[in-house]
Amino acid sequence: MAARKSKWSQDVTRRSNALDLERGVFTFDDPKAIALSLKSSAEASARRKATPFRSAMSMLTFYINRAGKGLSKERRSVLEASKAELRKLYGVERG
Repeated sequence: MAARKSKWSQDVTRRSNALDLERGVFTFDDPKAIALSLKSSAEASARRKATPFRSAMSMLTFYINRAGKGLSKERRSVLEASKAELRKLYGVERG
């Protein structure tokens, strides 16, 4: 029997051509640390197609959406707080 095929979202997270993410970035407990890591990755990437802010926010939103109901309330809360931290780092108002 063939090896179990991984989910497409897992492949995107692993092999994203947009950002080179720090290992385990989405498991950090500190929302600011997640935001800083995503900001650093986005600004260092020469392959992104949008602004660093949009690239970082897109990757974070993608991860939250793909995790879906498998994400604990606590983890979702940390990741949502990371969005606010990312906006602060870039001086972007929500809207």
